[in-house]
Amino acid sequence: MESARELGGGAPHAVSDGLRRRLDPPASVREIVARLERAGYETWCVGGAVRDALLGQAHLDWDLATAATPSQVMNVFKRTVPVGVAFGTVGVLDEAGTLHEVTTFRRDVKTDGRHAEVAFGASLDEDLARRDFTINAIAYHPQREELRDPFDGQLDLKRGLVRAVGEPVQRMREDRLRALRGIRFAGRFGFHIEPATWRAIVSSAPHLGSLSGERVQQELVKTMQQVEKPSVSMRWWRESGALRTLLPVIADAPDDRFEALDFLPRGEGDEEPGRTLDRLAMLFFGTDPAAVRPALGALKCSNAQQGWITALAKSEREIGGTVDAVLAERVPTAAEVRRWVAAVGRMRSMSFFGLVSARWHARLAQEPREAVSQRLVELRAMAGHAAFHEPVEVGDLAVTGEDLMRVGVTSGPEVGVMLRRLLNFVLDDPARNQRELLLRRVTVDVHPGRE
Repeated sequence: MESARELGGGAPHAVSDGLRRRLDPPASVREIVARLERAGYETWCVGGAVRDALLGQAHLDWDLATAATPSQVMNVFKRTVPVGVAFGTVGVLDEAGTLHEVTTFRRDVKTDGRHAEVAFGASLDEDLARRDFTINAIAYHPQREELRDPFDGQLDLKRGLVRAVGEPVQRMREDRLRALRGIRFAGRFGFHIEPATWRAIVSSAPHLGSLSGERVQQELVKTMQQVEKPSVSMRWWRESGALRTLLPVIADAPDDRFEALDFLPRGEGDEEPGRTLDRLAMLFFGTDPAAVRPALGALKCSNAQQGWITALAKSEREIGGTVDAVLAERVPTAAEVRRWVAAVGRMRSMSFFGLVSARWHARLAQEPREAVSQRLVELRAMAGHAAFHEPVEVGDLAVTGEDLMRVGVTSGPEVGVMLRRLLNFVLDDPARNQRELLLRRVTVDVHPGRE
């Protein structure tokens, strides 16, 4: 690997008052730095928190890089967690129990695109030289209020540029995940990708199959969580060839499916898991359901995630065309909406109609139709009312299977058939969901001619 001197170098420099206000690690982080420094170990803040602080964005997790080895870090602090000692990382718990990762200065000895063998005893410059992009290779010393930026990462932040540290092809070869990370950073910050770095990403795409499903899934989830408009990132996945390698089942998906991602809001706080799941579901919304579950399995998604996303894809195949056809022409009737909610399932219905709406908004961005926009608003209101205030499932009926057997329905499959028939009757008019009315209807079906 190239040295920092070969790649640009540059001595530490003091920060301005404006930067000092941004670069303000929590007191607990400053205390960790101070204790390591008092013990004789050079220590700097590094990584995403420094980058985000320079951009004026919120930053929560401050990582540290130090000359101390893992065993030395554990000797300095009583409360530690061996997060990844083989790679030099120790988790230090502050007084509040918050974990801060402290990693020994290191250099790569050997990499295979997935794993790296590292050696300790490196300098800060060598440690920064092994990082992926210049904007992530900036260090800050909170005691001396100095920045170390040997690869002009601050300049790239100002220019809005994602640029590899050193030789781009070599950086991608060292860790194939960097191709996806570079795309995510560019999408998250609204940056461009430096041409040589983009070419390296494209050349790395055929090799991305060597990544584990878990790592790909994590990167995809982070993209959905962090990027305001993921359509740009997913377009880069496709244009680079990464999508063809990693998720061929959606490589040829229509553009409006990816553009629809931008109309599904990013979640915050308690909303985040559900909204991230909706964005993931949008990627497969329209794909053959038989192909969806295997693709999600290859990504090591949980069984619950696989079931949810596959069910939405199945509903899209079954009724999506009908829903779209109606919306293109008129406002759906209440009975139509109830039947759609029943087909999708109460708990999935709001996600389903949210995906339908997002896809329509992507289309309407190209060809506005105010009437359709208004219909989408009405549809979602009607669907919400139907799902949570009207009978749309067999369990909502005013009668049970035992009630049906008491009036003569044969036990077994016939009970389920009759319950579904009654639900169909009630979906036309929820006012029909009355015990006596439903039992009379069953009696007539079981004993023709009897009132």
